[in-house]
Amino acid sequence: MNKLDLLTMLSKLNIRYNIYEHPPLHTVKESKKLRGRIEGIHTKNLFLKNKKNKFFLFSCQESTIVDLKQLNKELNLGNISFAKDLYLKNILGVKPGSVTPFGLINDQNNEIKFFLDKKILYHKKVNFHPLVNTSTISLDIKDFLLFMKKNNKLVNIINFDNYTIENE
Repeated sequence: MNKLDLLTMLSKLNIRYNIYEHPPLHTVKESKKLRGRIEGIHTKNLFLKNKKNKFFLFSCQESTIVDLKQLNKELNLGNISFAKDLYLKNILGVKPGSVTPFGLINDQNNEIKFFLDKKILYHKKVNFHPLVNTSTISLDIKDFLLFMKKNNKLVNIINFDNYTIENE
């Protein structure tokens, strides 16, 4: 699936969104500088794997400091590190800098365990790349959660203050 397929899926579910085009954004620092004024919470997305080829996607508030060693210790994930570009392309269907939970629609075998930052739920709107880092989609958080549910993607809520899972 690509950006156009994603936008079509959102429309078919009657999910309203705003889309913003911008220069490619690869980091949170670039995003803050180049994205312009987009309403809602901005995110960073970490695609990780362990040595047993188990995959994890964490979407958190862009200002969240994520300690991978602490994350691994508290959630017992098994020696995690950032997944290589090959896995980004083959499983999420994205390039580096474009990691997004919308990529989970390309995870046909549900190999990836997805975690969403609890603090994102405190906001009305959330922003993610639509499978490319030259655009940002802004939508209501409730609509994002509906989209994930309609596509059979389990959303685990994580509290990054103490690295605990709120629900599974």
